[in-house]
Amino acid sequence: MMNEKYKMVTGRKQDLLLRTKAFALRIVRLYSALPKTTEAQVIGKQVLRSGTSVGAHVREGKRSRTDAELISKPEGALQELEETVYWLELLSEAGIVRTELLTDLMKEAHELTAIFVAGVKTVKQRRAK
Repeated sequence: MMNEKYKMVTGRKQDLLLRTKAFALRIVRLYSALPKTTEAQVIGKQVLRSGTSVGAHVREGKRSRTDAELISKPEGALQELEETVYWLELLSEAGIVRTELLTDLMKEAHELTAIFVAGVKTVKQRRAK
């Protein structure tokens, strides 16, 4: 029978895989809805690249063999999330997308950031022991 701790951890990883994929799909839909102006498309391609790569880092990280890999992939996802937030802020502050339309995406980016920071911190603390 499967260990309860294993099921809990696996469940969280699965939730994170689904959540980051849903985030990527929302970013794709945002990009598709952007105006066709040069500014919107340039910024849009940046947010598309960074926002969709978060889930790719998580997917790569699920096969981590070492603590170093277990830290590296979420840290990569954190960098991409930070970049995504930057591009979302630019879309808003440049007046390309109304701020209220980006609120939920920004909230999700911040929540994912908190999850990854906590996870990396846990692994680093375990490693230090």
